[in-house]
Amino acid sequence: MTTFSDLGLPLPIVRVLNDQGITSPFPIQAAAIPDALAGKDVLGRGPTGSGKTFTFGLPMLTKLATTGASRPGHPRGLVLAPTRELAAQIRERLSDPAAALGLHVLDVVGGVSINRNIQSLARPVDLLVATPGRAQDLINQRIISFDDVQITAIDEADHMADMGFLPQVRKLLDLTPADGQRLLFSATLDGDVDKLVQRYLTNPITHSTAPVQAAVDTMAHYRLLVGDRDNRNDVVVAIAARAGKTVMFMRTKHGVDRQVKKLRRVGINAVGIHGDKGQNTRTSAIEGFTSGDIPVLVATDIAARGIDISGVSLVVHIDPPAEHKAYLHRSGRTARAGTTGAVVTLVLDEQRAEVEALIKKAGVNAKEFEVTANSAKLIELTGARTPSGKPLPPPGQQAAQARPAQGTRTKSRKPRGKQDHANQAQPTHKAGESSGPRRRRKAASTEPIARPRNQRGPRRNSR
Repeated sequence: MTTFSDLGLPLPIVRVLNDQGITSPFPIQAAAIPDALAGKDVLGRGPTGSGKTFTFGLPMLTKLATTGASRPGHPRGLVLAPTRELAAQIRERLSDPAAALGLHVLDVVGGVSINRNIQSLARPVDLLVATPGRAQDLINQRIISFDDVQITAIDEADHMADMGFLPQVRKLLDLTPADGQRLLFSATLDGDVDKLVQRYLTNPITHSTAPVQAAVDTMAHYRLLVGDRDNRNDVVVAIAARAGKTVMFMRTKHGVDRQVKKLRRVGINAVGIHGDKGQNTRTSAIEGFTSGDIPVLVATDIAARGIDISGVSLVVHIDPPAEHKAYLHRSGRTARAGTTGAVVTLVLDEQRAEVEALIKKAGVNAKEFEVTANSAKLIELTGARTPSGKPLPPPGQQAAQARPAQGTRTKSRKPRGKQDHANQAQPTHKAGESSGPRRRRKAASTEPIARPRNQRGPRRNSR
């Protein structure tokens, strides 16, 4: 069996991985790490949950540990990620291996006070993990420069393209030395992603562990015909009351907030995330869901990519996604890293033709069943059950409700997560950062990535 030591990684990194219970590399890691360590440009394609963070991150740290020291404001390694959550997770996973080599990793993202980033950058940073908008903001203010960057990684490049951020990515890459090493990872390598590869990677070595459809091969898919909206609402409640971690997807921010209120009114501990939520709220929700303290996460497509949480056994498309790629990425929140999971799509009468076409385009075989909240088939497929019916307060107030005087206000408190490094696919638990004063939070609330005011290019609808 191949080990991380066999791949050529330094002993301090191998020890850290062993301490975390990580002893055997995933296929894409075993294939790509040796080429990255050899200084080659690497183009990687692998299904969600395949271990891409270590694939690019560990070779980056190894190179930085042997090529000098960093100056304040001049990182020597750069990772570009599309969302705040993904950037924070990358920083979290790489922090311990970096510390073992005497290196410092920092993430800078939109949605938090830029002054905190500026203060953190006053000391040398070896590896900077950034969302493109915040990186450009810091460059515009001359807080950072990419003139010392020796190695760059672009994660979730296809997601960058879908969100319209590739013009920003190109602008940032143009600021790095042309002879630097570059690593690009993506679920798909066509269209605008291919143009990025052609422009910035030199004779890249391609490693593809599986086509994008393989991301759903370990999942069971079902179309649940619910008829009208009243029956769908009852079915959603029954599914949400199940045991285990469940992610539910809605198309709109308003839909997420409304669904969370409905679930909490009947005693189901649910939280929601979308682009208008402040960073503290989003971080708190992810921490509570990751630890298992909160079993149900309701989200827009902001959670369909980049949020890597182990143990999710069911994904529910309350609102079917707009297109097949979104279906695959949403569904990828379960059955991660070779585990199994189930995906159900709730289908109203008027949505049957639309969902059938969507499923076919996604290349998925989804069995179809008519269900109600009390049907034996729904219980069999999802573990649905009856909720307690005891209303819960808004998220964050549960810890403070034990002794409140009637009619008095209580401070919101965030659920505290439990960290577990035994699984390679563990998400970050340390992403909490102040979202700044109210005026700044409002300005940054509608996009997962801060965009410079003068940045033109494709825009996307925030969800």
